[in-house]
Amino acid sequence: MRLLAVDVGTGTQDIFLFDSDLEVENCFKMVMPSPTMMVARAVKAATRRGDSLLLTGVTMGGGPSAWATRDHAQAGHAVYATPDAARSFNDDLDAVVAEMGVQLVGDDEVLALRRRDDVVAVELRDFDYPAIARAFESFGLDLAHQHTLDGIAVAVFDHGNAPLDYSDRQFRFDYLAERMQVDVRGDRLNGFGVFAFHAEHIPLAMTRMQAVADAYAADGVDTPLIVMDTAPAAILGALLDPQVGRHERLIVANVGNFHTLAFRLGPERIEGMFEHHTGHLDQARLDDLIVALADGTLTRQAIFEDRGHGALLHTRDPMPLDFVGITGPRRGMMRASRHSPYLAVPFGDMMIAGCFGLVRVCADLAPEWAEPILASLGGAERGAPWEYL
Repeated sequence: MRLLAVDVGTGTQDIFLFDSDLEVENCFKMVMPSPTMMVARAVKAATRRGDSLLLTGVTMGGGPSAWATRDHAQAGHAVYATPDAARSFNDDLDAVVAEMGVQLVGDDEVLALRRRDDVVAVELRDFDYPAIARAFESFGLDLAHQHTLDGIAVAVFDHGNAPLDYSDRQFRFDYLAERMQVDVRGDRLNGFGVFAFHAEHIPLAMTRMQAVADAYAADGVDTPLIVMDTAPAAILGALLDPQVGRHERLIVANVGNFHTLAFRLGPERIEGMFEHHTGHLDQARLDDLIVALADGTLTRQAIFEDRGHGALLHTRDPMPLDFVGITGPRRGMMRASRHSPYLAVPFGDMMIAGCFGLVRVCADLAPEWAEPILASLGGAERGAPWEYL
């Protein structure tokens, strides 16, 4: 079976073409610029030329794209955006207009703006399946025919659509806490399945996940789609490193470009977690949070007041802090940690840990795929690429 796994981050989008007939290390992969970085480059080019900007498409991740758009408007150039595109910067459209200088436009205005020579149109979307398929096709891999897919799995970080006057940090953590209350039976790896959804079951408040599903549906591809949160996908992928997965009690942290999330794991379940903004952390602070997570003293309020999202513990019983695993693009922050962490390299590649997690979660959400996925990820002897030409 074949799955396309795409982990959409702030700096990169990591792409993995899983084939259960191959050794995992022999499957094809790409690490490419993230969609928000691509949008930011296009916006900055328009700024240099002095063009007006038209943003269309769907809600996607912000960060670099939002900063570039703000700078474009502050340079005195017009920014037009459809409501769905504008929500990439803030779910409160009044704030997008007032704080960023964006002018909201409808379909008729979009058509008129597209006809102007001084307006550059940029489409916003986190997952561009046609572009990825073309990239593989340029290397002789036809995903529509020769190398057809059984499923697609995409990971994005979603703050969710918080009501007005409701902290988006609190809303995000309320969502995580609610997902962790879902009763999951089986081993602890199954627990990460609560952070993933078939396209038709995405919660309404998770607007970025829903936008991925909507954009994919508009592409007219009928391959089943699963969408997952990025940080749990990376943690699950890290657990596929044998040096991490063999420990019964441990803490695993994903130090991402924007967000850091750590899970405390026991023999049978996820025992706790916290999520913070990486930019507000350094090695010493993250070391202290890991200790508090292990000894059961960490509180949601402590993280929130420190400008993070929150913490949740199912047990306050202390656990030995014998092993800490680290993954994520900012993992270098913890190289000199007093916990002597292990830098996870599942299947020899840290950068696509999230993709490995996506493949693993598909075994839980689609039981008909479980046998070939688990056999492959478990190290069953498989072939080499040239044997399947």
